[in-house]
Amino acid sequence: MNDINHKNGEKPTGETGANPPVNINEANDSAALANKGNGPNGSGTGNIGPDGHRARLRELFMKDMGKTMPDYILLELLLTYALPRMDVKPIAKQLIDNFGSFEGVISAEEYQLSKFNSIKGSAVTLIKLVDAAALRLLKQRALKQRHVVRAWDALMDYLYASLARLKVEELRIIFLDRKYTIIENEMIQQGTIDATQFYPREIVKRAIELGAFAVVVVHNHPSGDPHPSAEDIAATKQLKIALNALEMELHDHVIISHTTYYSFKSAMLL
Repeated sequence: MNDINHKNGEKPTGETGANPPVNINEANDSAALANKGNGPNGSGTGNIGPDGHRARLRELFMKDMGKTMPDYILLELLLTYALPRMDVKPIAKQLIDNFGSFEGVISAEEYQLSKFNSIKGSAVTLIKLVDAAALRLLKQRALKQRHVVRAWDALMDYLYASLARLKVEELRIIFLDRKYTIIENEMIQQGTIDATQFYPREIVKRAIELGAFAVVVVHNHPSGDPHPSAEDIAATKQLKIALNALEMELHDHVIISHTTYYSFKSAMLL
């Protein structure tokens, strides 16, 4: 098992400029949407106006719950619910071009979205609602099993989604009982853009209060480099010694960056 664990995600690709290359897949997607429903074998609506186009978007989504929809079309459909009287395809394409992917748009900060003249009020609210819903789904899915070993991948998915985009470091502690089931998942401290401190004594005190047997330490590196600093390594050693003295265990210390995470346990640093 590697200590660096890569998260799969879309990255911005393509060229920028006045004359971008033609995207053949995008052209085919647009043609399919334009032609659907206009003939005897189409959707049957025969409506080529805005309402007909939006109906075809919904039909396309319902075919496979959006699994094969390109990012810009999925975003276009989402925006139709917030901007019902506007042509939102150009807006969707502009947002994808700017933020790189559907995930990039959904995870963008409110102030970043509000810079676009057409993305105000209800549109920003809807985009951030999708973001909040996705995070809650991941959290509840991760904590549903509660057994940290069996649900490790789900737990990492949630922690990655909630910490990877933060602009400052945040420290979280997951407290476990003797069966390695989750007792509590707590945010302990927020730091600066490149540092956060954690105090072993406070973590041990909280573990005693909760009757915990083991802890998982999790924090993020906004710099993008998941490797531990000298301070991270020293503090982790101190925490392990303090926990072991009370017959408790440091199960792992995980550092999350933009696209990967680093496990002290996998790196054999515990």
